[in-house]
Amino acid sequence: MSNGAFHKNIRLLRRFMPYVKGYRGPLAIDLFCAAMTTVCELVLPLIVRQITDKAFNDLASLSVRYILNISVFYILLRLVDTAASYYMTTGGHMMGARIETKMRNDLFAHLQGLSYSYYDNTKIGQLMSRITSDLFDVTEFAHHMPEEIFIAVIKITAGFAIFASMNIRLALVVFAVLPAMLLLTRRSRRLMRRAFKQQRDQIGEINAATEDSLLGIRVVKSFANEELEKEKFGKTAVKFLGIKRTSYRHLGSFHSTVRLFDGVMYMTVVGTGAMLMIKKMMTPGDFSASLLLTSTVLGTISRIVDFSEQYSYGMTGIERFTEVMDVLSEVKDSPGAKPVDDLKGDIEFRNVGFSYPGTRAQVLEGLNLRIAQGRKVALVGPSGSGKTTLCNLIPRFYEITSGDIFIDSINIKDITLASLRSQIGVVQQDVYMFSGTVYENISYGKPGASLQEVQQAAKDAGAHDFITALPDGYDTYVGERGVRLSGGEKQRISIARLFLKNPPILILDEATSSLDNENERIVQRSLEKLAAGRTTLTVAHRLTTVRHADEILVLTDDGIAEHGSHAELMAKKGLYYDMYELYFDT
Repeated sequence: MSNGAFHKNIRLLRRFMPYVKGYRGPLAIDLFCAAMTTVCELVLPLIVRQITDKAFNDLASLSVRYILNISVFYILLRLVDTAASYYMTTGGHMMGARIETKMRNDLFAHLQGLSYSYYDNTKIGQLMSRITSDLFDVTEFAHHMPEEIFIAVIKITAGFAIFASMNIRLALVVFAVLPAMLLLTRRSRRLMRRAFKQQRDQIGEINAATEDSLLGIRVVKSFANEELEKEKFGKTAVKFLGIKRTSYRHLGSFHSTVRLFDGVMYMTVVGTGAMLMIKKMMTPGDFSASLLLTSTVLGTISRIVDFSEQYSYGMTGIERFTEVMDVLSEVKDSPGAKPVDDLKGDIEFRNVGFSYPGTRAQVLEGLNLRIAQGRKVALVGPSGSGKTTLCNLIPRFYEITSGDIFIDSINIKDITLASLRSQIGVVQQDVYMFSGTVYENISYGKPGASLQEVQQAAKDAGAHDFITALPDGYDTYVGERGVRLSGGEKQRISIARLFLKNPPILILDEATSSLDNENERIVQRSLEKLAAGRTTLTVAHRLTTVRHADEILVLTDDGIAEHGSHAELMAKKGLYYDMYELYFDT
């Protein structure tokens, strides 16, 4: 192992150890049980040695009583070994599973805290791989790493001591072979670790490709592109196969080298032991015990070999876990931020600038804007002018590059994210439905809401009638991403969520642009009822939906080009007038 790799492993283990420290008791019991099983295994060569020497030196002393006593003693040891082994399999694995659960909860909580920009550049399939299969490997690693190291140290140390007590020359010859084996397998172990990391990365790609294709299965079928999707997935799978082929070659090289040394070790003991017996420097009992001890030591090496694969997977899992945990959210509570629970909705942008992380292009620059409490403001303009971006800055989905945003004269950075976002409602064009019932999706706006509260919110949103007509009413399963509902139905359920949430600030981001005319009218009435008395920002391409706004802002790449009511902007015959005329011409 190179110096850099060694330090990297130490660093990863230090990150992992806090999770282990919480289970010192179960770990101590597990290691004690491991010691018991090791002692039981090391006793057998000593028993064989004693019986063999008695048979050669004084056969008369090898009585039935003596053999029975030794047999009973060894069976008692085996009972201890059985109990210890049972705990190692159950309690030890449960310790690993609890560590895995804690890590998974921490990882999920961390992902919940990351900002929009992280998800803009990350495949969900990769994250699924890290939160599931990677941490499965950590479970086995967490349980077996201390156990295997502890057992190996005991067996090799005790084995050498027993060898040395019988014949120091043979002990030195046998244990001189072990460092040579470790040196020759070092490169294979390093390459295995690298290949396992590539495997995990590619599994994430397979998950991402699968998710992308299956979530878009209706689009795939509508274009009759099943063969194209098979081809794309096949390329991903073939790449994974190639990585596995490489990892198996390294694994095969590693195992073959170890097996070769097994043979070398056995022949070393047999040859050296035979020579020592010829010279009367070793008894037959010592020779027999040496063969059994060699088998024990080699068994230990085999366990280390088997664990090395598990170790590589486990360390890879920890590495991929820390990679995500080390990502810092660009948006987080500022020091001293306080919860504010009674915002009224007076919004002000002061010289606000914004560019997306990793880019230099300014989406907004020097923006100044005041929206009084309860006012209804519409944002219109060409795609890419920053309408949705402006709205996303109010709940701090992204962090502004410069300037300040205030709500009720309070800088939003001085308000905790939870309290800020709890008082802002967002209705988007692409409504997301969670896999569950209608009731569960509406009550998401107010966890723990009663059925009566949910029903009232649905009535306010104009959704109650179609919900009661569903097969199971509010208990109807909506399907993955709400596939069993129409676009208008999903939109009205999302509006019912906001009625239940009852926020003072409302953001409508092209909420009706994907609906047909009939559904648009139904949803528009619901939105008007929802917006009553609230500060409302509406992003719209359909200009008919913004004519009754208190103020309309026309955004371009240069910022706010025009503002005023519908009548005022039409009278100016500027950009808004041109957009409106073009809209109705089409």
